Amino acid sequence: MARVLLISDTHVPTRAADLPDVLWSAVDAADVVVHAGDWMDESLLDRLEDRSALLVACWGNNDGPELRARLPETAHAEIGGVRVAVTHETGAAQGRERRCARDHPDVDLLVFGHSHIPWDSTAELPDGRTLRLLNPGSPTDRRRRPTHTWMTLELDGGRIGPVTLHHREQTPGA
Repeated sequence: MARVLLISDTHVPTRAADLPDVLWSAVDAADVVVHAGDWMDESLLDRLEDRSALLVACWGNNDGPELRARLPETAHAEIGGVRVAVTHETGAAQGRERRCARDHPDVDLLVFGHSHIPWDSTAELPDGRTLRLLNPGSPTDRRRRPTHTWMTLELDGGRIGPVTLHHREQTPGA
């Protein structure tokens, strides 16, 4: 069984000086950390690589050439028997499931970011399998959302366990 932490759109240091302490604790507790892009600075990538048991990550549209040189546009990994892809952008919400099923037919779980809005849905793949789509939102830039968010889940035996959406209330100066 793998305990997985999903984060995206951290925008450190432009939207926050650092990740919140509660999220660093979640990094320490996770077997795998998945980051779906928009880091903004290599130092966060360095710290997550050092602190994560395993990091699976991609670059986002706001990430410059240094991050793009170190990270793929779409990352792939098999975790707990689940085929995972991580990408930043999937386009508009309308038609997302159909597009993602077409563009990622060989994965079981697609983690994405960009909107800063949590998302959890499924898509039917051509071979009859189900593709799970998850966007953890943002732990540092909630935009029009009431809270900052991230997700955790367990992957085991080729199955995706229950997904938990975590909320951190906005505090002054955060």
